[in-house]
Amino acid sequence: MKIAMFGLGYVGFTAMCCLASEGHKLIGIDVNPDKVEGILAGRSPIKEPGVGEMLAKALADGLIDAVTNISGALDDCDMAIVCVGTPSAPDGGHDMRYIIDVTRQIAGELKPGREKPLTVVFRSTIRPGTLDELIYPIFAARHGASTDSLVELVYNPEFLREATAVQDYFHPPKIVIGTRDGKPSANMEALNANIDAPVFQVGFRESEITKFVDNTWHAVKVAFANEIGRVCMELGIRASQVHQIFVSDTKLNISPYYTRPGGAFGGSCLPKDVRALQRIAADCGAGTHLVDSLLRSNDAHKHALFRKVTAGLPAGARVLLAGLAFKAETDDLRESPNVDLARMLLQAGYDLTIFDPAVEAAQLVGANLGYVYARIPRLEALLVDQAAAEAGDFDRIIVTNATARLLNIAADRVIDISRLD
Repeated sequence: MKIAMFGLGYVGFTAMCCLASEGHKLIGIDVNPDKVEGILAGRSPIKEPGVGEMLAKALADGLIDAVTNISGALDDCDMAIVCVGTPSAPDGGHDMRYIIDVTRQIAGELKPGREKPLTVVFRSTIRPGTLDELIYPIFAARHGASTDSLVELVYNPEFLREATAVQDYFHPPKIVIGTRDGKPSANMEALNANIDAPVFQVGFRESEITKFVDNTWHAVKVAFANEIGRVCMELGIRASQVHQIFVSDTKLNISPYYTRPGGAFGGSCLPKDVRALQRIAADCGAGTHLVDSLLRSNDAHKHALFRKVTAGLPAGARVLLAGLAFKAETDDLRESPNVDLARMLLQAGYDLTIFDPAVEAAQLVGANLGYVYARIPRLEALLVDQAAAEAGDFDRIIVTNATARLLNIAADRVIDISRLD
């Protein structure tokens, strides 16, 4: 198939490379000219294991192109996949401006007389009702009675974890496909033909709420574990032993994942989707009190960890933070709790140095760039390489994620907050 990919961030770019590796022809569309220029030159706009090699091969095989202007790009496409951002709006819901803008562009490019409808697949996280109440009406306002003959709308949430996104693309925990009538889409069946995973063919709303349910559950598990971890920390109880007992009960306690007391939750999905589900619940009067408490609990945990790592440490002490991104091997800094920790350390007057080999200040773009510089304006001056991190005379070393495994450092100065012992 020939596929247009709207939005070349972490989800869109990874999906584009994976689809090209299967022989599909991709045209990527992004408003950032530097990102498009870099992709055409063979430079990945993100740090994600495997995508750089996939991009190089796809370019050599003539399977990937990238543009900033949609004009004419859809004429011979079978499918368009929308992966633009839906960041948090001031009221906690999703900011839908990018979804609306791209939908209008696609509707404007559809020409009467297509042999088959264009399958337009939305992968961005959107609240239930968006396909029916926002997206379809945009197409209908433009094309009227011809809408259903020109476009087939699909919602297909993604389940990619950063640093394992390529593996997750080809081996997802499930595939959820939402259509207007809940019936299969031929193009989606062809797209997923080589992927072995449970498939759920549902209506729009069931598919739209899936990501909120999943991400909010993950947030619940992390917050619960950390609340227990804080109690253990304050009472001198070994949280690691309590955790071992808890996860041994796989019959009633579900699974060990996301339940180990450790760092705060963060990243580009959990915080914004919890906020959005809070907004949805408030709108319908559901009264989700645990969900409403999650972000406050997470903030409390950030402050508890700050107190833990600075206990007995005088202002001005030399501190190494090993791991700035919310997860090792990625440079995604959006809502990383480690960025918040770095900001608190700086505000408290500590002499901070940061080691994270996946984060290169000069290569940060878009929301990633804006988020971190609003909180750490001197980021370039704080980042050091592995040699400098190992050679530095630090009073304390704070480990936040698996990044520290690269370092040869003495354990007596290390506090690992990726897990609470």
